[in-house]
Parts: sequence; C-alpha cells; structure tokens
Amino acid sequence: MESSRQVFSVDLLERYAAKGRGVITCMAAGNDVIVLGTSKGWVIRHDFGVGDSFDIDLSVGRPGEQSIHRVFVDPGGSHCIATVVGGGTSDTFYTHAKWAKPRILTRLKGLLVNTVAWNRQHITEAYTKEIILGTENGQLYEVSVEEKDKKEKYIKFLFELNELPEEFTGLQMETTGTNNGIRYYVMAVTPTRLYSFTGIGSLESVFASYAERAVHFMELPGEIPNSELHFFIKQRRAIHFAWLSGAGIYHGGLNFAAHYSSPNGDQNFVENKALLDYSKCSEGVMVKPTSMAVSEYHFLLLIGNKVKVVNRINQQIVEELYFDQTSDAVSRGVLALCSDASAGLFYAYDQNSIFQVSVSDEGRDMWKVYLDLKEYAAALANCRDALQRDQVYLVQAEDAFIGKDFLRAASFYAKINFALSFEEITLKFISIGEQDAVRTFLLRKLDNFSKDDKCQITMISTWVTELYLDKINRLLLEDDAISDHSSSEYQSIITEFRAFLSDCKDVLDEATTMKLLESYGRVDELVFFASLKEEHEIVVHHYIQLGEAKKALRVLQKPNVQAELQYKFAPDLIMLDAYETVESWMTKKDLNPRKLIPAMMRYSSEPHAKNETHEVIKYLEYCVHRLQNEDPGIHNLLLSLYAKQDDESSLLRFLQCKFGKGQLNGPEFFYDPKYALRLCLKEKRMRACVHIYSMMSMHEEAVALALQVDPELAMAEADKVEDDEDLRKKLWLMVAKHVIEQEKGTKRENIRKAIAFLKETDGLLKIEDILPFFPDFALIDDFKEAICSSLEDYNEQIEKLKDEMNDATHGADNIRNDISALAQRYAVVKKDEACGVCGRKILNAADDYRMARTYTSVGSMAPFYVFPCGHSFHVNCLIAHVTKCSSESQAEYILDLQKQLTLLGNEPSKEMNGGLTEEEPIASMTPGDKIRSQLDDAIASECPYCGDLMIREISLHFLEEKDESEAWDITPQNLSSQKSISLIA
Repeated sequence: MESSRQVFSVDLLERYAAKGRGVITCMAAGNDVIVLGTSKGWVIRHDFGVGDSFDIDLSVGRPGEQSIHRVFVDPGGSHCIATVVGGGTSDTFYTHAKWAKPRILTRLKGLLVNTVAWNRQHITEAYTKEIILGTENGQLYEVSVEEKDKKEKYIKFLFELNELPEEFTGLQMETTGTNNGIRYYVMAVTPTRLYSFTGIGSLESVFASYAERAVHFMELPGEIPNSELHFFIKQRRAIHFAWLSGAGIYHGGLNFAAHYSSPNGDQNFVENKALLDYSKCSEGVMVKPTSMAVSEYHFLLLIGNKVKVVNRINQQIVEELYFDQTSDAVSRGVLALCSDASAGLFYAYDQNSIFQVSVSDEGRDMWKVYLDLKEYAAALANCRDALQRDQVYLVQAEDAFIGKDFLRAASFYAKINFALSFEEITLKFISIGEQDAVRTFLLRKLDNFSKDDKCQITMISTWVTELYLDKINRLLLEDDAISDHSSSEYQSIITEFRAFLSDCKDVLDEATTMKLLESYGRVDELVFFASLKEEHEIVVHHYIQLGEAKKALRVLQKPNVQAELQYKFAPDLIMLDAYETVESWMTKKDLNPRKLIPAMMRYSSEPHAKNETHEVIKYLEYCVHRLQNEDPGIHNLLLSLYAKQDDESSLLRFLQCKFGKGQLNGPEFFYDPKYALRLCLKEKRMRACVHIYSMMSMHEEAVALALQVDPELAMAEADKVEDDEDLRKKLWLMVAKHVIEQEKGTKRENIRKAIAFLKETDGLLKIEDILPFFPDFALIDDFKEAICSSLEDYNEQIEKLKDEMNDATHGADNIRNDISALAQRYAVVKKDEACGVCGRKILNAADDYRMARTYTSVGSMAPFYVFPCGHSFHVNCLIAHVTKCSSESQAEYILDLQKQLTLLGNEPSKEMNGGLTEEEPIASMTPGDKIRSQLDDAIASECPYCGDLMIREISLHFLEEKDESEAWDITPQNLSSQKSISLIA
C-alpha cells in the first residue's frame, strides 16, 4: 500500500436515481452533470452544479418495450446523445440542456451507436463542432449540431472496418493547430484491436486518405466483457490513454507536439507504451475487469462489486473500494464506471444507485513510487518538499557511490540539505582518497549557497582553489611528458581552474589566493587571477619580464587602468618595443607627456640607426602639433632631439613655428630660447643660432654669426629690422664691410661688386658709407661713377628741400592773412535780440563788470557771443549752459578758466574788435588775452544749439530721475517761480 491515508473514497451520491423509470442501464458525466439511461426508455439528467434534474421519455411513439442502450454527454455537460433500442430497431437522439424535446438523428436510424468522441478543444455550449460516432457494425460517422438550428447540421459517413468487421466499443479524439490547418488524432477500439488515425484537414479528408493507405492498429486478442478506451484529460488536453483489452490494460503517453514515424509510414502519437497483465490485479483466480476509469496515476478497475485501484507506474494494487448497495442490486453488482474529466470525479452505478469516487491528492506519494523504480527525474518532479528531494538525492548518491562513480555521487551529495551533514559527506570521500570527488562536491555545494553565506562561500572557494592546485601538481608528477603542457587532461583542468577563478573572483580572498598560487608556483594562473582582480601592476610586470610588450600594453590600454602605471612602466616598455609603446601612448588622450620624459630620455640616449624612425620624436611631434601641448619641458626635449640630428631642416622648421600664435598676450613659442641657443651653439647648428639671436632681437649678434655662415643669410637678417633705421644701417654696414674684406679679386672688380652691393640696400647705404672700408691708396677714378651718382642724389634732395621751404613760406603768409581777416570780422545784433539761455536781451546792462573788463567794452552792456548761425548768448549764460552739458572734467576746466579771467578782470586788456594787427606778434598777448582765448576755445568753438553739444543731448532725459515724480505732479505751482527757456533756432 502507498500510504495509510486513503487516496480514493466512495460515497453514495443518489440512492434511487432512476426515479421509478425502470433500472439504470447506462450513465455518462461531464461538468457536474450526470445523464442516466433507464430500462424503460427514459433519459434522466441530474445537474449537481445548479441542483436540478429533468426527465426525457425517448420511448414515446415507439412500439413495445424500449431501453436506453447508451448515453453520452460532452465535457461541458450541455450536449447529450442517447441511443434507444426496442421493437427490433434502434434510434439515436440528440438533446441540448436548454431543449425540452430531443431531436432524432434520422440518418442513424437502425444503427446502434456504442461510442462517441467529442471535440474537446473546439466544442462550445452552442455548437458541438465535429462529433465522431462509432456503431456496432464497425462504422464511423461525423455529426455536427448547432443549438440554434434545433437539428443536426450534417451527418457524414467516415469509415468502416472491412478487414475484420467488429463493433466499435470506445472512441476518443484530440486536435492540435498547425500552420497547414487542424490536425486530428483519433483512437478507436474494438474488442480485439486499437486503431489510430491522424491527418490534417477535415475529418472527412483524413479518413478518406486511409482508402489508399493502411490503418495503423494494435491487436491484443482475448475475451473481455467490455472493451473500453479512456483518455486522461489535464487542462483540456489528453495526457495518456488506457485500453481495457482482453489481454490486459494497454496504456501509454500521448504526445501531440511531436510525431513519430511508424514502419508503415503512418503517424503514431503514442509513447512509453506498456501492458498491465490482469494477473497482477487478481488474487488466486484471475478475473477480468468489467469496467475501468483512468486518473493521473491510477487505474480504477471494476471487478465484481468492488473497485481495485492500481498504480499505473508500478502496477501495484494500492486500494480496494467497496460500495453500499441495496439488497436487490447486489445480485447484479455494480454495472460500470464513468469519469467527469471537467470536475475531476469518478462515478460508479448499479441498477438503482449512483456512487461518487473522490480523489484526494493522489500524487503525494508518487515520488516514492518513482524512487523505488529508480526513475529519479520523475521522483524529483513529484517531490513536495526539500526532505523528499533529499531522500531522492541520497538514493542517487549512494547508488553512484556503490558503483564507484564518485564524481556523479559527489554531484548528488551536494544537493542534499538535511539528510547528511557537510562534514559527513566530505569525510566519506577523503577517507577513500577521492580528492576529485571532494572538489566536485565543493563546487556543486557552492552553487547551492545563497549570496548571504559569504563566509562559507569564501572558505569553500579557497579549499577548492587548493584542491585544483593539488590536482595540477599531481598531473605534473604523474608523467614527465606532461611538463610540456600537452596532456589533454592537464589542459582541461587548467581551463576548468581558470573558469573557477573567473566565477569566484569576487568571493575569494585576494591575498590568500595570491599566496596559494605563488606557493604552488603557478605564475600563469597568478597573473590570470591578478588580471581578474584588476591588479594590473602585477600583470604588466609579468609580461615585461617575459618581454611581451604588446600584451603589457594591451593591459595598460584597459579603461580602468590608472595612468600612474603608464608612467611607471614606460621606461621598460619603450626599450622593449618603442613603436608599439609610442602607438599606445598616442591612443591615450589623458596621458601627461611631461611624466613620460624620463622614459623618452632613456630611449633617446641609446644609439639609433640613421634610417630608423625616432619614435620619441614622433610622439613629441604628436604632442606639440596634434595635442597642442604647451609644456616647456616637452618643447625643450623635442628641440634637443632635433639639434642632435644631422639634418638641420627639422630644427629650423621647429624654431620657425609660432605655436602660441593667436593666444591673447601669450608667447609665440614655449621652449627656453637661452637653452635653445646654448644647445645649438654646442651642436654647431649655426643657422638655428642665427634664428634664435634674431628672435631674441639680438640682431647684431645674428648678423655677425650669419656672416660666418652665409652672407645671404646675413643680408636677410639685416633686412628684418624695419623700425630702427640707424640699427638697420649699422647691420648693413657690417655686411658691407664683410663683403668688401672677403673679396679676393682685383681691386677694380672688388669696387664693382661693392657698387652692386649698394644697389641691394635700396639706397640705405651711400658710397661715402663704404669708402672707409677700402684701402687708402684706392684711386678715385674707380669710384667716379658712384660718387657722381651720389652727388646727383644729394642735389635732388637739396632741390626738394628748397621747394618745401617755399611752400611753408607761402602757407605762413596765407595763415597770417586769414588771421588778419578774422580780426576784422563783425556781426549785426538786433536791438531786441535775446540770449539763447536766459532769454533776456543781449544789449542790456551788465550786472558784473569784473569779468566784463577782460572783454571788449561796449558801454555798460554785458559781454556776449554771437555765432554765425545767428544765436547769441551772454558770456555767463553760455558758460553755465556748456558747463552743465559737458563732462565733469571739462566743466571743472571751464570754471577754472572763468575764475582766472575774473581775477584778471582789473588788468587792462586789448579790445576784442581791435584784435592783433598784422605786424603785432602773437607773443605780445597779455595773460588775460591768453586765458580768454582758451575759454573761447572751450565754450565758443561752436554754437551749443547747432553743434555736437546739442546732438549729444538727444540721449539725455528731459527730467532728472530723482525729480521725475515731482515734475509730473499736477498740483498748482507758483507760476512766478517758473523759468522760461527759449531755444532760438
């Protein structure tokens, strides 16, 4: 027995279910609906879901006694088919749960329907879709009924058994959707055979195809009271089948997703087929079951008046069920079993009563069943908790251990959580010296830990690391040939160990692991682990020791590597592979070239072939030109390397480049010119020295040095001076002296060359400038032409000066005449002419005579200004107006002049209309006249209303901001206090 607790139980559901309509002859169930057929032709429908029932009399209008042969109900409990027999004939009826009156299927008249297959996937409450009916004479028909039509849509003949005509006693159908349409799977049984049909299209086309191909069947001869076919349905899909045949219960799984080709070319969807012999279900004399039902794991077999429950997996009887029958029904016994796949219930019935067979957790002990059969995967699938799984793993592990498959045993032991302790399992393997099994166990155990078990994970990972290292050493010691690392096992364990280090890098203690690897001499793995832990310094150092510069540079190129490592290893790397190192530097934009100077100087100190590319120069050029580096150290280093080259052109190009050009207030070059000069002098790069002298504005030194190199260069340097004529002449004299002294030809030829040289100076030097450079005994005849030319030039200059003097004299005369004319100028002032500022008449008497004394006296009138435009102003009014509209500094200047003029008011002054006579010198003006002249320039150079002063006033406010609110106040003011200002155009 599987368990002390009963899985199946029997309860009386309805004692007198036939309601006096005869005795029960047949029954079907679906969706909590039970349909009974009686011996008097009645069909009784019990709906336990809603708690009602109704009866239908199918014997009405039929002569003689009528009995219900079979009833069938769909899984939803809505559609019902019943066959009634009597009077030597039979009829088949269809009824719906909503109909009060059944409909006869006239085309089936006279045919005895034994079995029905419903289309479980597509049937609805309103429409049956395809239904297959199997008859007693071995024929199959397709029927379809729609509830709203109140009759069948069609009845089609599908198939007939011709080879061995037998009645169909069981029928089942499944469908699946495919890209080409619906695939049908049909199984049908007779007393001796199980037939299978399958195909895509309609049912009619599927069965029609068997006219040209053989029907696939399984034949099991033997006598059986009632041959039945059952599908176990789970989630509306058939999972497995069982055929109650004469030879036994033929059963197996159903796989509608994959198809297997049978030898005859048909498609078979049955797998894991088996036959349960009836002898296993009997004690003593073998008695065959009269009916059967199928659950997920069991067969319910009706034998006599009891039901034997047989486990489908181990074929053992697990329970026996007995029924509480009435005395009159005991003689006939229990008639049959039926199942309600939708409700998950089973029923049994005798001629009076209905019994319900309930199932309670039938899979609870199935793990034990599978475990006893050593079907471990199925056992695990049926385990309910960790303890049950431990039992399965333990049995698996013990079996493997006994079979000396220690690695497999270790894998199973690692899955155990409670049955055995960690220490027991490890000691079990250690005691027999199975280190590999211990390692496997620990590795699998690591997979089972949660992330919170950090301490255990670290300890076990460290232990595994040591076991791997021990295994590697043992492999190396086993065979000397392995020392060349050619063993496949050795390579496999190395690969496995590295994969372990990669997986556990975050849980392994870094210092402990490094120490272990170092103690075992596993340098490669040490470097590998260091790389995993991003200890790049160790990795790079290792590659440098091996001379693998490219590998070291690849490590340094990683984005998370500190730049300090670049600087630290730069000297070693550039000596190993200068090209790759410099290329690597050039790809790293964040490097500071200044920190690479020690490495570059080390490389530069080594001798290099003439045709070899100087990698440091290449990198420095990249920094200077591409990165626009401004570090003086970088520029100085590049300059020093250029200076040491045989070709001076690169040095000169570098010196001529203005790297700082365009920068505001920045230098044009970043190298140290004094250092550059000292270096170029040391390396005897004279042209470069000339350029540096010139750049430092040391033109005399530049020309002097250039004369030692190339006179043409000296001339070019002398020509560079443009803003200092004396210096430029001095430089050209230096060049001339050198040219004259260096000529080795005849005297007359030297003189001609000197004269030609004078022409190159564009007139800067004359013949008299270079005559001192010739010997004292040189003949004048040799210079005759040059001297004459010089004298002619001087004569032309004298004539030009005379012309300029004459022009100046005429200009002075014109100016004197203009001054005299201005002094005689006058203006007419009308009697009522008003001042442009105060509005009073110009010709009124003056109030203040102190300042008026310095102006021309016109009786007692105040001094005033009259402008050509016609505007007139009192002097004081004009001063006040201009001061107000001028800047602060200009106003102070005007007021100071006014003050001085007032203080000098008592001194006699020349009348303004008298002016200066033509013969009177300007120097004879008195101080008052000078101050008045300055004041005139300050306030009367232009009319304040017609000149720039008025234009500037456009942008000024009419009112001061602080007075604006008061100015717009409409409160009446004292009109007598208001001042009226008249602007005269």
